[in-house]
Amino acid sequence: MSTGVIKKVAGPLVIAEGMRDCNMFDVVHVSNMNLIGEVIEMHGDRASIQVYEETSGLGPGEPVVSTGNQLSVELGPGLIESIYDGIQRPLDDIMKVSGNNLSRGISVPALKRDKVWQFDAVAKVGDKVTGGDVIGTVQETEIVLHKIMVPAGVSGTIKEINSGEYKVTDTVAIVEDDKGEKHELSLMQKWPVRIGRPYKQKLSPDMPLITGQRVIDTLFPIAKGGVASVPGPFGSGKTVVQHQLAKWAEADIVVYIGCGERGNEMTDVLNEFPELLDPKTGHSLMERTVLIANTSDMPVAAREASIYTGITIAEYFRDMGYSVALMADSTSRWAEALREMSGRLEEMPGEEGYPAYLGSRLAQFYERAGRVITIGSEEQEGSLSVIGAVSPPGGDISEPVSQATLRIVKVFWGLDAGLAYKRHFPAVNWLTSYSLYVDTMANWYKENVAPDWMDLRARVMALLQEESELEEIVKLVGMDALSDIDRIKLEAARSIREDFLHQNAFHETDTYTTLNKQYHMMQLVMAFYDKSAAALDQGAQLNLLINMPIRERIGRFKYVQEDEIDQNYQDILHNLDVDIDNIIKKGDD
Repeated sequence: MSTGVIKKVAGPLVIAEGMRDCNMFDVVHVSNMNLIGEVIEMHGDRASIQVYEETSGLGPGEPVVSTGNQLSVELGPGLIESIYDGIQRPLDDIMKVSGNNLSRGISVPALKRDKVWQFDAVAKVGDKVTGGDVIGTVQETEIVLHKIMVPAGVSGTIKEINSGEYKVTDTVAIVEDDKGEKHELSLMQKWPVRIGRPYKQKLSPDMPLITGQRVIDTLFPIAKGGVASVPGPFGSGKTVVQHQLAKWAEADIVVYIGCGERGNEMTDVLNEFPELLDPKTGHSLMERTVLIANTSDMPVAAREASIYTGITIAEYFRDMGYSVALMADSTSRWAEALREMSGRLEEMPGEEGYPAYLGSRLAQFYERAGRVITIGSEEQEGSLSVIGAVSPPGGDISEPVSQATLRIVKVFWGLDAGLAYKRHFPAVNWLTSYSLYVDTMANWYKENVAPDWMDLRARVMALLQEESELEEIVKLVGMDALSDIDRIKLEAARSIREDFLHQNAFHETDTYTTLNKQYHMMQLVMAFYDKSAAALDQGAQLNLLINMPIRERIGRFKYVQEDEIDQNYQDILHNLDVDIDNIIKKGDD
């Protein structure tokens, strides 16, 4: 254990001397107040420490003691439904000890030490086990079965294991390795946050993470184990998009990181999540959620640690074979914390004052996502999908954080303030957004939804592109300059925008759309376009085609219940044919 003294205090940065024996990223206790800090730079025996708590009142000469351990999280039963700060201190337990305001130097264990859990052993004495093997289970909530795993790096023969009621620190099994050394296993294990948890193999991102949001699933899908970025200016709906994904995405576990967000926005999340019903189970969404709240008024250094804390917890559940979705809101605030610490360290600044290593740090975070084969004797598949919100100043995505993120992620859902002001939600701009997973997932869509899914999607995208070009002409010379077929294109594109891409998150039926329903919605819009274009060739009148009564039913198809889709679809197609035949006959007369 290394002990030094404070030489300099600069905001959250403390310089201490006499720290020659400590290592990079060691956790230290600063001053007699026991403030938690982490070594981020070493010069001889001088250590630069980022302190995760308020440093006012500290002065030179006060002691700094290294623990010799890296910043780690506690992993075990009790994570689900918990609300932590950026370094995994449970906010509800801290409130019981210190009241509504965070007290400095307070030390509360992340997992409750007094709570008793029912442990059901699945392994037995004499079994050979290795890191990642499941030795038993704990029913953590009604919908989450917590698998107790052998920690990575431990392997051998089980000498003792018993089912029963245990606290997280109690020994539930004893494993003897090849050297005869005994390892006591409890319900809890620790893992350093800056090191990714191991896996056997990373799989190709060739299956989608179904979200039920049409603009995402159809046009810009994210793969299971993929990474996506949601940049957008203030008020464009980043947080609502993430809430929708947390509620509806095909994920067993949700980890939500409020990283440097406004306090009132985080309060909304904390109030809403327990009240939101999980549509798959009917229970509270909190029963499969871990929340990490690090608001903008909390110490800036803890904000830098919060995304690592969150992703380590997410990897732990991935290792159990679960599909995990992690929401980081927002990585811009995290980058600002990085910039502040870099400035205090007097490092050479990069673009706009951000450190030169901004891109590599972002990559280290996002690259921990993936669909993997987990370690352990029994191979199982787990996935971790990461969706990071970016809040560029003034909505300008040419700034460094947005650009560094776009170089890493494969899905870009560009939120548009103009669409948000028109009340078009989700306000994802279909002309600037993209997904690089589309080609790798094409076979999955063809085999699991429809053979012509990709062709239909391509036609919808082409119509939206053509609409943009035609609108430029309309602005210059007016609508009358367009041919009839171009007018039909504009009408079909408007139908795609208003009926298909616009989705009401607060409507009971429209809030979630299955892939089957999305496919039929696309088919109906394209049927209107194809049949109308053919009718024009046969002399049909444009205004009659545009004002067909059946178009109202095509627009309202998104409100049709799942069990009525096929009947309504056939009925609308039939009525569309009848209406167009009647219009053609009128033209002939």
